Amino acid sequence: MRLIIVSGRSGSGKSTALDVLEDNGYYCIDNLPAGLLPELAERALIHTELAQPLVAVSIDARNLPSHLSRFPELLEVVRSRHIQCDVLYLDADEETLLKRFSETRRRHPLSNANRSLAEAIQDETALLGPIADLADLKINTTSLNLYQLRDTIKLRLLNQPEPGTAYLVESFGFKRGMPVDADLVFDVRCLPNPYWKPELRAQSGLDAPVAEYLAAQPDVEEMFQDIFTYLHKWLPRFAASNRAYVTIAIGCTGGHHRSVYLTERLGQALQKTLKNVQVRHRDLT
Repeated sequence: MRLIIVSGRSGSGKSTALDVLEDNGYYCIDNLPAGLLPELAERALIHTELAQPLVAVSIDARNLPSHLSRFPELLEVVRSRHIQCDVLYLDADEETLLKRFSETRRRHPLSNANRSLAEAIQDETALLGPIADLADLKINTTSLNLYQLRDTIKLRLLNQPEPGTAYLVESFGFKRGMPVDADLVFDVRCLPNPYWKPELRAQSGLDAPVAEYLAAQPDVEEMFQDIFTYLHKWLPRFAASNRAYVTIAIGCTGGHHRSVYLTERLGQALQKTLKNVQVRHRDLT
């Protein structure tokens, strides 16, 4: 059995996450009282007709505070029954959440005549703290549209063929900000930049001319070897500490050339020694 618990602040994309999971064969329950989590898991194990039941539940601020505070012990009970259980926590910055509520004109579950929307969003952070602290995977949706969020959930949660640590090697451009959910960040802006070659500017690190140019640069090869040596040594130790997800972010200025090339090479090299290595290019369009 696999159980995915979806949580996060209101407006962060929990409904979208449940929709994706339901479309991919999960039996989904929205707004499950947290106190019922162990009973749900037990019943799914006993009564399901599926050999490998897939269940996803949303637990959020609509729960009783007393139930949310007990989340750590409830999760421990579920995992003690040898159920593969992942906790997904979605979030976005407060300005983005305020904008989303203003655009949809929805009422925040914690807002009332005596509590403004901004105060409700802040209070929600503390209320969901016990879940956020135990999240296996956190996704910040501030800069993601609906389709990007769906793709991210599919990549990180569903493209996991077997239990164990899922590694994501991701390229990005610093001009659009660092990935806030990255565990390890490597800055490669010091390397020669194909952008300044007019014939290479419109291409990316996935294109052969750019790859050939970068492969011929001694500094690029030295950077690759240093990063790979570090990851090859330390990523297995992340896995040994029961980390379900590890994100390695490689950043250059625009996220089109150097970071893309190195991310592809690192992903291919790591896939030879590690299981479940995924590659993503955040800013490559």
